[in-house]
Amino acid sequence: MDLKDIQNQLDLTMREQNNRPIKEFEGYSPLEMHKILHFTFSIDSPLKLQKLSVFDYQNIPMLNQVRYLMDLIGKSGEIKLTQKGFLPTKIVSELYQQGFLKDEHIENGISKLYKETDSMTINLTRILIELAGLAKKRNGKLSLTKSSQKVLIDNQELLRQIFLTFTNRFNWAYYDGYGENQIGQLGYGFSLILLSKYGHEKRLDSFYAERYFNAFPQLLDSVEPNYGTLEKYSTNCYSVRTFDRFLNYFGLINMDEQGKGLDSITYITKTDLYDRLIKCTPHNMR
Repeated sequence: MDLKDIQNQLDLTMREQNNRPIKEFEGYSPLEMHKILHFTFSIDSPLKLQKLSVFDYQNIPMLNQVRYLMDLIGKSGEIKLTQKGFLPTKIVSELYQQGFLKDEHIENGISKLYKETDSMTINLTRILIELAGLAKKRNGKLSLTKSSQKVLIDNQELLRQIFLTFTNRFNWAYYDGYGENQIGQLGYGFSLILLSKYGHEKRLDSFYAERYFNAFPQLLDSVEPNYGTLEKYSTNCYSVRTFDRFLNYFGLINMDEQGKGLDSITYITKTDLYDRLIKCTPHNMR
């Protein structure tokens, strides 16, 4: 056997290793997991974002809140921001009153809505349209970019840009006290696969967290719990970021929370919209 034959044999062995199904990856191979992690919706990834009907787009809260804010900006030409660079109170109030997304603290009367930062969902909406390049700040004013004009009339493209901006550019740890770690955001595509596979039945959020951390156990190394056990703390972190503030915002899950405080439990099911938007191809079937 010459050097070329040896190299060919090594290449074959590596390909076989990289394409073998891994139990902790729900049967996906290391190569497929690499695509899921780093090229989540690329042409050769197991995951695809699909085109929806007009009715379906109307049932995606984050998309509709983004569109409403962009329409407000477009009608005015530009919106004068506060000295700290936030939306004016009138815009904040109008946007929140549409009811696309609600804040639990405001709805429960714990806090009141006066300014943009009183509402996490409104603050997030403004951040997303800037990160996505749909709006820009200049001289204390917020206006739409030229590229946003075409996107506004294309539901599929607007959703794609908002979805990818939220998952890849916005820091999921921004609003919580769970620390600067990548729990939930790293491997969010794997969470989509888990929900596609198991979400038709009512299951605890911890069911998904357990499988997520089985796939990415190294994420637990950076966690320092402020309360409870490492397992409970990490599960709560994963659940808040993945379910409360991601999939729920995009209308892709139903959440049934029972009990209150740290003793509460949350059941998750996927919506019909989920399967119409997210397509997951099983291992080696592409």
